[in-house]
Amino acid sequence: MSFIESIRARAGQRHQRLVFPEGDEPRTLRAVSIIKNENLAQPILLGNPAVIRATAEKEQVSIDGIEVISPAAHPAFSRYVEIYLKLRAGKGSDEKQACDIIQQPLFFGAMMVRDGLANGSVAGAVSTTAEVLRVAIQVIGVQRGLSLVSSAFLMVRPTDGKVFTFADCAVVPDPNSEQLADIAIAAASTHEKLTNEKPVVALLSFSTHGSASHPLVAKVKTAVAIAKKKTPALQIDGELQADAALVLEVGARKAPDSLVAGKANVLIFPNLDAGNIAYKLVQRLAGYEAIGPILQGLAKPANDLSRGCSVEDIVNVACICAVLAG
Repeated sequence: MSFIESIRARAGQRHQRLVFPEGDEPRTLRAVSIIKNENLAQPILLGNPAVIRATAEKEQVSIDGIEVISPAAHPAFSRYVEIYLKLRAGKGSDEKQACDIIQQPLFFGAMMVRDGLANGSVAGAVSTTAEVLRVAIQVIGVQRGLSLVSSAFLMVRPTDGKVFTFADCAVVPDPNSEQLADIAIAAASTHEKLTNEKPVVALLSFSTHGSASHPLVAKVKTAVAIAKKKTPALQIDGELQADAALVLEVGARKAPDSLVAGKANVLIFPNLDAGNIAYKLVQRLAGYEAIGPILQGLAKPANDLSRGCSVEDIVNVACICAVLAG
């Protein structure tokens, strides 16, 4: 069974309620139909019901048995407006503006997740990552104990299906030490939840255990110290060069006292340049499957899609969302 097949199987066991704010988007409708028919989750479509049904009919997609919600007509609408006004207190929002905002499916879907009416949300086939992220942070909020929302990619090795988690490769351009520590903690949680494997976390640098002295190295060292203090049970080390983190022989030579060197399955990059370049090189040159970006660090799951996503991508991201929610 491949990694994605195992994720789908686990999603089917959990049968979570997932909200899809882009309810009239054709790829989303096809994906939701598959999710319903294969019993992977309980999908909820948001938007104008007449438009959604007309689009489904035009695309010859059955949405029978799938819940379709018009935000403005939902019984929770007024309560969500009140919640939004409290969340944005002091930001200059009035009731009319709040009503206009909560009618937007992205916001209403995030409110459903916050409220527990849905276990997670999936959007981004039409909306940008910035929009999805902004709404999720405003409404769902950041996980307690973390300072920011970040992202991870699951990198699946083609030869044997082994999964590595790379972070952050899509969201935070230049994290400071505290932020880097929180990215590492969130990525470890993402890895464990999705792979059922104990995370072994390496914070990467161009230096290994003091082989070079530079402010960029010091940033990584400080991040490791912060992460260890916040999560003492987490198996984490750094600064490590990539070969020391991944190759046993090199790790034994460069960092003989490290419990992580040569065994890492979670790789934390010092900035977005490094992370984004690394995952694309591994994907394109080594043939790894790149699954993501997966948003992490939110209080409850909200998952982003690429606007170029396929129907299969949406199904897979929804299943990942269901597993994270579980």
